[in-house]
Order: sequence, then C-alpha cells, then structure tokens
Amino acid sequence: MPPSAPDVFVHHVLFYTPATASDADRAQLLEGLQLLRGIPSIKLAHIGTPAATDRSVIDRTYTYSWLCFFESAAAELNYQQHPLHDEFRRQYASYWEKVVIYDAVGPMS
Repeated sequence: MPPSAPDVFVHHVLFYTPATASDADRAQLLEGLQLLRGIPSIKLAHIGTPAATDRSVIDRTYTYSWLCFFESAAAELNYQQHPLHDEFRRQYASYWEKVVIYDAVGPMS
C-alpha cells in the first residue's frame, strides 16, 4: 500500500461588500487581499470573483473569494497570528459587511 499523502489545510474566505460599496471600496479590499499573499506560511493563494455560472446551488453574491493552501493546521495558525493578517483585519474590515469562512483538511490528490 503506498504511503498516504499528508493532509493539507485549506482556508477559503468569501467576502461580501455592502450594496453601497463603490468601485474604490472594492479596489481597497482587493489591495488588502493582495497584501496577505506576503505571509510566508501560505503555499498557494487565489483571489477570485464570482464566475459567470448560473445554477441554483451557486452563490454569486460575494465580492471576493480568498483561497489559501497550507502544509498543515499549524501553518494556517501561523497565518492567523501573522502581523500582516492582523493589519489586514484592522485596515480593511470596513470594506466588508459579511465574511464566510470554510476551513478543510485532507490529502491533495
């Protein structure tokens, strides 16, 4: 039996901006997300916007998706405690009205 792949930690955050948010507000939030990429424990990061898919099970009401992969839960905790993450929450929290977070662990395939 081949050795099992180590678990990775996936952190997926959906940011919802207020209906009154301007293009400048959304640009500021995007700027903040790009700063988070500087946290060393992130193996891979993706910033996205809703795709143009249209099925009843798809939520397209969020503004930005922030998806990161970490080698372990400990690496993700390091991200959570990193000064850039603290700065992001302090400086950019006014640009969202709701955040939904999905954390998951499992092997990559």
